[in-house]
Amino acid sequence: MINILWVDDEIDLLKPHILFLEKKNYKVSTCKSGTEAIDALDEENFDIVFLDENMPGLTGLETLNEIKEKKDTLPVVMITKSEEEYIMEEAIGNKIADYLIKPVNPNQILLSLKKNLDHSRLVNEKTTLNYQQEFRKIAMDLAMVNSYEDWVSLYQKLIYWEIQLEDIEDASMFEILESQKVEANSQFGKFIDKNYPDWFHRDADAPIMSHTLFKEKVVPEINIEQPTLLVVIDNLRYDQWKVFEPIINNYYKKDSEDAFFSILPTATQYARNAIFSGLMPSEMEKLYPQFWKNDTDEGGKNLHEADFLETQIKRLGLNHLNYEYHKITNLKTGKKLAENFKSLKNNDLTVVVYNFVDMLSHSKTEMEVVKELASNDKAYRSLTLSWFKNSPLLDIIQQAQRMGFKLILTTDHGTINVKNPSKVIGDKDTSLNLRYKTGRSLTYENKDVLVAKNPNEIYLPSINMSSSFIFAKNDLFFAYPNNYNHYVSYYRNTYQHGGVSLEEMIIPFVVFSPK
Repeated sequence: MINILWVDDEIDLLKPHILFLEKKNYKVSTCKSGTEAIDALDEENFDIVFLDENMPGLTGLETLNEIKEKKDTLPVVMITKSEEEYIMEEAIGNKIADYLIKPVNPNQILLSLKKNLDHSRLVNEKTTLNYQQEFRKIAMDLAMVNSYEDWVSLYQKLIYWEIQLEDIEDASMFEILESQKVEANSQFGKFIDKNYPDWFHRDADAPIMSHTLFKEKVVPEINIEQPTLLVVIDNLRYDQWKVFEPIINNYYKKDSEDAFFSILPTATQYARNAIFSGLMPSEMEKLYPQFWKNDTDEGGKNLHEADFLETQIKRLGLNHLNYEYHKITNLKTGKKLAENFKSLKNNDLTVVVYNFVDMLSHSKTEMEVVKELASNDKAYRSLTLSWFKNSPLLDIIQQAQRMGFKLILTTDHGTINVKNPSKVIGDKDTSLNLRYKTGRSLTYENKDVLVAKNPNEIYLPSINMSSSFIFAKNDLFFAYPNNYNHYVSYYRNTYQHGGVSLEEMIIPFVVFSPK
């Protein structure tokens, strides 16, 4: 039985309300003062407190403070005749559960009880029911989806329901959603296989992709009257963005949210260089061989993003643009940028590449403790959220808001939790990535991959005349037959990127104005 403590110096006038609640099987204990209430809390456990704000002796706000010191998690509903703003602010600041204005009727009280004590159960039941209804629609959409816009819409819907269902007690609903995601990725792989090469034809109906993003989406947002902060968080999935969106909403209001498609391979050296150069990889190799490195080349593959950005800005005729590029690869450089951020106020455009999420996904492969902390997508989202809330990046975004910066947030590609191995054989020069391979004489399972026998067709460089690319679909990862079982055990249930999946290819581009 729910045990209620009702504190009001005119409690006798509330007898009808109390009888109403008792008929609904609630137990109601009463007190006429704050002092009595504090004593009652020492003697008995209550599920919720209804507290009058205007009482002789200890006021409602003073009693509230005492209650919170004793039992911080106990829900308290403040009831008051006053509509003065400072009382509301004081009560809300002390984490009240609800705020009711007198005269209250019994149904208001009942609603507050339902909201505070039955909230989880009601949300679980309603969410489950809503998804059951939506399940049929998603299944129908999956059978009919045939455009990149449809795929964006379907993927966003799946992510919405994944986040909604992750905390409900009925695990079977989440398992059904997971099966829908697997089916969606299977269909998406076929769609990409069929349509991806056509997106590079002149006048093709193609989505915004990595190499067109800066010109088509970033440049129109740049205004010399207002500084712009472009943040590229490496390896950020759409679902990870959605869980820390509410934090950014404390400082910025969202102007627009779009999704764009990462190029293949969905790997940093290809996708992020494409964003900053405005070119596809084979074009980068041809025009800027001093900046481009292939998979088999020695040295870092993303050391020239700033150079690529400079060439694109010149090519677009934006020489007047006052801009800076910063890459953050560790906590020290993040803090340093945050400390010096005020010096960037005169830039038209400040670009910040933040590398933490990529490091997190690689750490999950290599460190047992991170495997425990990010054992599934829900935990992976939670870990990303925890990082963001405590990162120098949030400090930078808060400063940007205070300084009036427009904010653009995006990424280069996503990542997928790989579950199943697919055997591949290649020579010693075959690339090492688990979600794509490039090299000569590759042997593979046809059903598991998207194949580019002529890489030039999709604007990828050929390391030699007979090189091809293969991209893993679904949740597969490539494994060599040598030492196969050890290899599979080590990489199963790790986050990888480079292949074809909704998680890797459909990624967010969000524009904000400061509040």
